[in-house]
Amino acid sequence: MTINGDGTTIEAWTNLAIAGVAQGSMYGMLALGYSMVYGVLGFINFAHGEVFMGGAMVSFFAAQNLFERGVWESNFALSLTIVLVVAVLTSTLIAVIVERVAYRPLRNAPRIIPLITSIGISFFIQYTFAGLFGEGIKNYPPPPSYLRDKVDLFGVLPIEGTKILVIVVTTVSMLGLYYYVQKTKAGRSMRAVAEDREIAALMGINVDRTIVSTFAVGGAMAGVAGILWALLFRSISFITGFLPGIKAFTAAVLGGIGNLAGAMVGGLVLGLLESVGTILILGGWGIPGAGNLKDVIAFSALVLVLIFRPRGLFGERLTHEDRP
Repeated sequence: MTINGDGTTIEAWTNLAIAGVAQGSMYGMLALGYSMVYGVLGFINFAHGEVFMGGAMVSFFAAQNLFERGVWESNFALSLTIVLVVAVLTSTLIAVIVERVAYRPLRNAPRIIPLITSIGISFFIQYTFAGLFGEGIKNYPPPPSYLRDKVDLFGVLPIEGTKILVIVVTTVSMLGLYYYVQKTKAGRSMRAVAEDREIAALMGINVDRTIVSTFAVGGAMAGVAGILWALLFRSISFITGFLPGIKAFTAAVLGGIGNLAGAMVGGLVLGLLESVGTILILGGWGIPGAGNLKDVIAFSALVLVLIFRPRGLFGERLTHEDRP
């Protein structure tokens, strides 16, 4: 059923909702990096989409190598673990280098300067990867057939195996991040620096190391998101990071920039809006090719949130300096 009451079956809606949750999980993982950096430094790191692309691009070569050796099909769990580790390490390394080379020298500059710098870094990483690996689209090997087939979850809900895997990886990653931020000394330091950098320094916290840790953790989450992208869409190129990066920024704003739980929920809401909302709203209005207009829904959501609830669904987490 659409907004006009025209027919779409329950099974089709279920499939759209599941696809939305899976894609929204990927957006949420990527949005975490935007929120973490904003929470600590108070600016938007627009190069984060390229951190995501870098992890996915380098891990493609690992996946291709495993596929050519027959390991991808014979031992997919091991292959996925190796590819995931490669993506996480690559994205983490890129994020840490960007922080050290581009952002740290601008730590005390007006906020507009690191913001503009992040756009320049974004293009720099894109064309560095284009020069290193070529401009063509690269396709990940297909997952094994048992993951491409649908599984009857609880006997009533048919879900494609790759989407179940995406949701499981996201859930485990989120639980790990929650434990890190809430229960470890490094996580407490991160929260203290996000609260007030000067007071945190007076309390003996190494602010520089904590900021590097924040970029590293955000980069690791971007690496996980890169593998989720590979599982869902399989194709990767040097410009792949741009649009998902902007969507993830939208998700972070939707949930409340600086708020980690908000970033994840914002990602899920955005994924559902793109998947279900496109057919429900645009299809209901009789707009031809509504399924290809999901970006309209995503960026309309960003505009509406900025107009009517600029602090997002869960509220912003601002630093001490930014509070009114």
